Amino acid sequence: MASSHSLFAASAFVSGPLLNKSLHSNLNRFVWPPPKFELRALALYNTRNGFSTSSSAVATGSSSETLVSDQNETLEQKTPPEKTDTSEKIVLPTNESSEKLLRIRHTCAHVMAMAVQKLFPDAKVTIGPWIESGFYYDFDMEPLTDRDLKKIKKEMDRIIGRDLPLVREEVSRDEAQRRITALNEPYKLEILENIKEEPITIYHIGEEWWDLCAGPHVETTGKINRRAVELESVAGAYWRGDEKKPMLQRIYGTAWESEEQLKAYLHFKEEAKRRDHRRLGQDLDLFSIQNEAGGGLVFWHPKGAIIRNVIEDLWRKIHIERAYDLLYTPHVAKADLWRISGHLDFYRENMYDQMNIEEEFYQLRPMNCPYHILIYKRKLHSYQDFPIRVAELGTVYRYELSGSLHGLFRVRGFTQDDAHIFCLSDQIKDEIRGVLDLTEEILLQFGFSKYEVNLSTRPEKYVGNDDIWEKATYALKDALDDKGWSYQIDEGGGAFYGPKIDLKIEDALGRKWQYINFINLLSSRAAELFIILVDFNLPQRFDITYVDSNSEKKRPIMIHRAVLGSLERFFGVLIEHYAGDFPLWLSPIQARVLPVTDSQLEYCNEVANKLRSNGIRAEVCHGERLPKLIRNAETQKIPLMAVVGAKELETHTVTVRSRFGGDPGTMTVDDFISRTKSAIESRTSF
Repeated sequence: MASSHSLFAASAFVSGPLLNKSLHSNLNRFVWPPPKFELRALALYNTRNGFSTSSSAVATGSSSETLVSDQNETLEQKTPPEKTDTSEKIVLPTNESSEKLLRIRHTCAHVMAMAVQKLFPDAKVTIGPWIESGFYYDFDMEPLTDRDLKKIKKEMDRIIGRDLPLVREEVSRDEAQRRITALNEPYKLEILENIKEEPITIYHIGEEWWDLCAGPHVETTGKINRRAVELESVAGAYWRGDEKKPMLQRIYGTAWESEEQLKAYLHFKEEAKRRDHRRLGQDLDLFSIQNEAGGGLVFWHPKGAIIRNVIEDLWRKIHIERAYDLLYTPHVAKADLWRISGHLDFYRENMYDQMNIEEEFYQLRPMNCPYHILIYKRKLHSYQDFPIRVAELGTVYRYELSGSLHGLFRVRGFTQDDAHIFCLSDQIKDEIRGVLDLTEEILLQFGFSKYEVNLSTRPEKYVGNDDIWEKATYALKDALDDKGWSYQIDEGGGAFYGPKIDLKIEDALGRKWQYINFINLLSSRAAELFIILVDFNLPQRFDITYVDSNSEKKRPIMIHRAVLGSLERFFGVLIEHYAGDFPLWLSPIQARVLPVTDSQLEYCNEVANKLRSNGIRAEVCHGERLPKLIRNAETQKIPLMAVVGAKELETHTVTVRSRFGGDPGTMTVDDFISRTKSAIESRTSF
């Protein structure tokens, strides 16, 4: 599993910005981000799934400790024109693959801080790490404008042009405190208090500016290509992620090794921005988050609800075929249940306040696992009953700070794709292999065919005995080997209660979707990952048992499994993966019937009714001239249009236009229905 870096000032915590999303045919020029240390492009047209030049997903890199509220959150409503670019593909490096890039980005953070304090002498500095796409720095100062960013960039260019050396100095703690006090930098004093190592390291830029830092940096500012650096945005960030502490000005920047890399990255941003699920959700009328109801609570509009229903139906069908029992469980439970599960002890901050009902305290559920265990415990089980597989699309509620909410990707209420398998220790391998097959089957349906897989092993602190850990870990490994998937081993990266497999799916922009680097199934982020985890903890906490062949009580193995994560987040991924251009089988409206004049309206309604009676999602639109009706259908990304004029009315036909397949021409209604149903069933274009 790729590691994240945060060497800045020993106490710094890193929170990446929301990677704003973006553009179409420039994808053949570059690819971002990398599978590991390589970057590759995915084909944008997948015949099997019937989708066009669309698609992507956005990973938020911000730490759960840092509260960020973007002051420039307003989304552009205009789609940039498509361009054709046949230039050579550019492979963008990462901090992990290029130490040179990492040094450039860390140095740029310092250069930016120096520039800010030259232009705004009263600004107080805090922390400034590198991040996935560049760097940022937080300042306690008056709000900044876009004009200020331009001034800061010009000053950075001057500093870079002076080719000033970066010099490392070691000082005592007392000396560092003396210097910081002389500069009147209160945040640096707090950072110094959290640095435990001795001596304290300082980096100077020439003889004009310095900062507490552990490095690394380039030798001189002249090693930075100023044409490969850009300041991107300003956001608000609470100091230490605490909303009770001062709101700081966070300046985000990006830096690359060359100007060509910067241009490629900016093209990627434009494509990602074009695909932003929040904008597309509004433009296509798929979902909303209503301020009157509260932040982080999703309203599924009719079109979005249709797609959700298609997803759920597919999910149920596959689970029933694979011998899962489907469950529905309550949204609340007595608080004692969450005390047994461990939530109240360790994750109370992510749970809503308890409700006093008839002198008993109840809690909105943050997780489904305890409910499934209670269903298991309703009767005594024999070893012959195993494996027992249960699954639920269960809505859970998690408290998130308002500044961390982000469209469908960070919400307060979501429906979790949650399943649990109770089995014997010698059944683990076969059950894990079954989960891998199920995962592949579901994800392939939606056009996801590339994964990065990690197997995380026993950490230093753990529950359960060594034998069962070893057996479970080997079972996970053997299942992956049987499946033929390549994977990385993350030594010691498992949860304290069991080893795990997690997947990063790759979207149409080549971005990896791993919702969080580490998962704890008691934590508030558990629903946000494609994960398989063997759990030795909850069976012990709830004292679940079975009777073995010798009539002795034993404890079963419990496997947690999430494929889609939360439906809300997965829907956001789908919107961006397809850029709102859903394939025919998944599109909320599959066919729109368009009359040339209102004299054909009655026949159009008859056609639409016949389509709907054959399971095709259809509607009639009229009241505008035909060119406008066609443009509206294109804007709304309707896969099929059935145009009806006087000739079609006379011959009882329709003239079909396909968004993905050109103009098939005029055909009978029955032929149109037959071809449409065939394309839907085969997951292809018309």
